[in-house]
Amino acid sequence: MHLHIRVLVMWLLLASRGVYGQEEEEEDYYLEIPLEEVSPSPSSLLCPKDCSCTEEGVVDCAGVDLREFPTDLPRFTNHLSLQNNQIEEIPPEDLTRLYRLETLNLQNNRLASRGLPDDLFEHLESLSYLYLANNMLTLAPRFLPSSLISADFAANYITKIYGMTFGHKPNLRSVYLHNNKLTDAGLPDNMFNHSDRVEILIMSSNFLKYVPKNLPTALYKLHLKNNKLEKIPDGAFSHLFDLRELYLQNNLLTNEGMDNETFGKLNRLEYLDLSTNNLTQIPSGLPRNIVILHLEKNSIRSISQDVLTQIRNLEYLLLHNNKLRARGIHPSAFLGLKKLHTVHMYNNLLERVPAGLPRRVKTLMLLHNQISSINKNDFATTYFLEDLNLSYNKIMSSTVHRDAFRKLRLLKTLDLSGNSLKSLLYGLPKNLEILKLKENDISSIPQDTLSGMSKLKELYLSNNKLKFNSIYTGAWAELSSLQLLDLSANQLSYVPSDLPETLEYLYLQSNRIFTVTDGAFESTPNIKRIFLRFNLFTAGSVKESAFIGLDKLQVLDIESKFAPSKTTTKKEEEKEDEEEEEEEEEENKR
Repeated sequence: MHLHIRVLVMWLLLASRGVYGQEEEEEDYYLEIPLEEVSPSPSSLLCPKDCSCTEEGVVDCAGVDLREFPTDLPRFTNHLSLQNNQIEEIPPEDLTRLYRLETLNLQNNRLASRGLPDDLFEHLESLSYLYLANNMLTLAPRFLPSSLISADFAANYITKIYGMTFGHKPNLRSVYLHNNKLTDAGLPDNMFNHSDRVEILIMSSNFLKYVPKNLPTALYKLHLKNNKLEKIPDGAFSHLFDLRELYLQNNLLTNEGMDNETFGKLNRLEYLDLSTNNLTQIPSGLPRNIVILHLEKNSIRSISQDVLTQIRNLEYLLLHNNKLRARGIHPSAFLGLKKLHTVHMYNNLLERVPAGLPRRVKTLMLLHNQISSINKNDFATTYFLEDLNLSYNKIMSSTVHRDAFRKLRLLKTLDLSGNSLKSLLYGLPKNLEILKLKENDISSIPQDTLSGMSKLKELYLSNNKLKFNSIYTGAWAELSSLQLLDLSANQLSYVPSDLPETLEYLYLQSNRIFTVTDGAFESTPNIKRIFLRFNLFTAGSVKESAFIGLDKLQVLDIESKFAPSKTTTKKEEEKEDEEEEEEEEEENKR
């Protein structure tokens, strides 16, 4: 088949990926459609009105406001797109004559089960891909052809699946049933009888209380999220040796609803999502190959000594929004997890930094806890840490040990916003690139606290209590790589002096600045944006000459209750200059 025909067919199929209106599983719609040579009819090519047809058998009637199934389709049609219409029923005689049909897309129509006879699709012996998503079906088709490879019935109102809907389909690879009304009673005990090659099963957003029985042995992706699962029956997953992704989030699962063997046989499992359930502990017996473990939004209170240590391939551990306390985390809980680099424990009840943190952790999120101090050895073994977030805790300047960060030589981002700091800390890591200290009570930057921080690019100090004389002389000049400085919502009375040459963004709004002198920005030739609104300017207190020579300036924002609003961009300035020149020329002509 010509290349452009193949591209057209793939485009039609990709364009049909569901306007479901509810939660979609878009990441699961990776379908490879084998397109074969089809000889055109010797007669002239027929094509329904408003549709497009090719000699190779591709018919596109998508989105043309059809209310009835087209009756004048070419017999040799093999790929038929009818999505995004208003079709309510399909006469059997009009469909069964299309004996070469391989792909049938009926997504986003008004099809109801009464408009689909039980054996409607059974005689299409070449049908491989059937899309019925986003219709009004209450029952799954009773009989489907054995040639089927993929079936998409998502976003309907289906309450019942029959034994031959998906049974006895040796080529079946993927089934999409999410966003329906399925209950346990609506599933046959052996829904995939003699269909052992199914690899993708999506049954999210239904009303299932139990994991379906006799799942296909070839599954590698199983979605059961957003159901009513209370229990995982014994052996439900024990035969799924190829399963790699298991989504169980947003259910009603408890520790009592599973045992030590529930996940034990899933030796290839890499992604496990148990978030938003009712777990009080991390489940035991988790397989060693898990890479990403989602446990957020449960009620987990502790981490025992050996519940995680066997997961040797673990890289991402997400435990935020639980009820963890530092004393409930065993000091050896992360021992031996050499690949674990990202740990989220924010929104818990941690009263201090937990002991025994993973030695190779790079990203550690401890924000929104109750941590009140940082001791000398809290981060003594986390040499590889690059991103540390301790914001919105109860940390005070006096409770941070001066050497607490001494080992963090690779740390690039440190966030201590929303605490109770009264002054800038000594002993900050010298390799920091981003430092966030907004929303504290910082009233001073003591001598040399910024010394040696030559790699710092962004410094956030907004919503503090800084005054002009509370910052040591030369503080800003030491920051030789600084590009962004946020000092908004403080108590400054002047534009800071000795700003670094590298500065591009300066935020000074909501201070007490009452004048901008001629040389205020002499040291910042690269500045792009200056924000000065909501200060104490009066008429004439801002010298226009202060901004001369700032060729890269794009935004200058000045506004206060004493002065008119003024927001100027470089383009606007150039336009104003051009208009003035034009006016002068006109005047000269006169």
